[in-house]
Amino acid sequence: MYETKSRSSMDEQAIGRTPEVPSERGLCETLLTFLCVALVIVTFPLSLFFCIRVVQEYERTVIFRLGRLVHGGSKGPGIFFILPCIENCTTVDLRTLTFDVPPQEVLTKDSVTISVDAVVYYRVQNATVSVANVENVHHSTRLLAQTTLRNMLGTHNLHEILSEREHISNSMQSVLDECTDTWGIKVERVEIKDVRLPVQLQRAMAAEAEAAREARAKVIAAEGEQKASRALMEAAEVIAQSPAALQLRYLQTLNSISAEKNSTILFPIPIDIIGGLIRKED
Repeated sequence: MYETKSRSSMDEQAIGRTPEVPSERGLCETLLTFLCVALVIVTFPLSLFFCIRVVQEYERTVIFRLGRLVHGGSKGPGIFFILPCIENCTTVDLRTLTFDVPPQEVLTKDSVTISVDAVVYYRVQNATVSVANVENVHHSTRLLAQTTLRNMLGTHNLHEILSEREHISNSMQSVLDECTDTWGIKVERVEIKDVRLPVQLQRAMAAEAEAAREARAKVIAAEGEQKASRALMEAAEVIAQSPAALQLRYLQTLNSISAEKNSTILFPIPIDIIGGLIRKED
């Protein structure tokens, strides 16, 4: 009982009514209520088809009597009784709803035009406020999500949008949740689905990435050549210290050539032999 009164007081404060001072009932309202109750009694049991309402577990019903919100806030779940002719009710679904934000043309901070779409998950957390404060709370939430998406992405550069989607989604969810709190809406999650770039920009980014890869490949090849030249220099110094090492290397090269079953083998003559023959002739 205390919880029901507390929820009713919070709902009345949210829609601009003072809970401590209840609305005064006029003579006309009292008379119409008495006539409606008398009509229900006279037409019983046929009136039960018009007076009894059933609300599901995931729904709440907001009742207005002669245009005024009935004290006690939303009703449900379960079965309850309404007075025909002077009371009308609005049923609100409390389950989580989703909607796709249509693709928005956004000009980023670095003057790049992109197309971005997103998906928003939200639910109604206060049925009374969502009915009494906003004409169409679902349509209003959709329009606010579109505007917030454009405003949030307009303050970021292109590389930030592509690399920090999760951070931008969390920031957008916080802004939407704060703005829709007075509407009785709880925004649970926002996800950026796709970022579409212009075709010319895609080509320019692909060319830039290809040029960067080629530059890295050239640097790696140059580093390999540098390391190979150092290794050859060290090998030449070792061979220069021992003349027999050059002959062994020469024989090892001939062995590897003959193992490949080649039909023609070039047999180079060492320069030392030619030099010795020239000296003998002289």
